[in-house]
Formats: sequence, C-alpha cells, structure tokens
Amino acid sequence: MSAAETVAFKPFSRTEMAQRAAADIPEGWYVNLGIGIPTLIADYVPTEREVIFHSENGVLGMGPAPAKDKIEPWLINAGKQYVTLRAGGSFCHHADSFAMIRGGHLDLCVLGAFQVADNGDIANWATSENDTAPAVGGAMDLAAGAKRLWVLMEHTAKDGSPKLVKQCSYPLTAPGAVKRVYTNLATIDVTERGFVVLDMAPGLTLENLQARTDAKLHLPA
Repeated sequence: MSAAETVAFKPFSRTEMAQRAAADIPEGWYVNLGIGIPTLIADYVPTEREVIFHSENGVLGMGPAPAKDKIEPWLINAGKQYVTLRAGGSFCHHADSFAMIRGGHLDLCVLGAFQVADNGDIANWATSENDTAPAVGGAMDLAAGAKRLWVLMEHTAKDGSPKLVKQCSYPLTAPGAVKRVYTNLATIDVTERGFVVLDMAPGLTLENLQARTDAKLHLPA
C-alpha cells in the first residue's frame, strides 16, 4: 500500500460539506437542491441571508428542516422530506415549477452524482447494473435549465472506486454541465484545464487526493 493510501486525514462530514457549499451561495440566488446530501444545504444558510430555495414539486422559499415537534405533514420537498417555509415563500403547480426550471430562472442547482467527468459531464440517475433503474425525475431538466450546476457527493463509491473520472461510464444526465464539485475530501472547480482543487480535507495531500481520483487534478494557476 502506498504512502498516498495510508496518510492520516480527516474527511469532511456531510454537515461540513453542506456548510461549505452553503457559504458559497451568493445573496439573492434562486437555488434548487437535489435529493440526498444537497438538501442539507438549506439548514446552513444564515436566516439573515436571502437565498430562495426551490423544489420541483412546487415549493419556492423553503427554509431549514423542521424540528420533530414542528413538522407540517403537508409540506414536503421533491424527496418527500419535511421542510419549512421562509417568510414570503409560496406554492405553485408542478407544471409552473418546471417552467421556472426550463425557463432558465434558477441561478443554481446542486445535485448528487454517481460520477462527474473532468469536462463537466454528470451521471446521477442510473448505473445500469440491473434492469430496474429508477426514473430520471427532474435531474435532466435541472442540469439543462439552471444557470449553473454544482455537485455535492462522496469522493469515492462504497467500493472505493473514484467518482471523479476521465469519462463517465454510467448513463449521462447532462454533458458538460457541472461547474463545481464538493466532496468529503475536497472542493474542486471544473475548468477548461479539467479538475482544479480549491481546498482539501485536513491532513490530505494532493498526492493522496489524486490516488482516489481517476482524472488528473490541478492546482489553481
């Protein structure tokens, strides 16, 4: 086993990943949060900062997850999780919600992924390892319709295989759409040079991160 594989480091927790992404969202942006880890982001945007969270089932202006004794059973996001509504929030028809997406009205979408390629391709809806692949849902609409796409995911799969790759081997959700990736090991921009590492988990070196990444990594110029 190489030194790159045995070096001690502390991966970011899912909470820390969400906090890191939340800190980067500018004031006033309209943002869709995909099912899974991305939904945690709504819990970590300060209440004094106006970020308008959208859910494709027809919610605009979501707040953080409710306390267990404050759950409104009729208020859920697209992932069927209970949510809250911030002051000024609203509901709309499913078709109107998708008109916001397809009309280019969202500043940002944050999705999970199975793979992201260094040219920005994203595969997040199926692995094709069996004949019961789930439906793509709204992911293709969001990847194509939002002004920018970020990904929040674990750096490697459960079997240790890299999720940041030279070329996606799973069915694509969208080509060339991803602009930034937040993982439990690093924050990485997708640029014309490929993957550019902005920061890494404590104790991690570029060599160690590269050992867990299929595509070539670069440092900022």
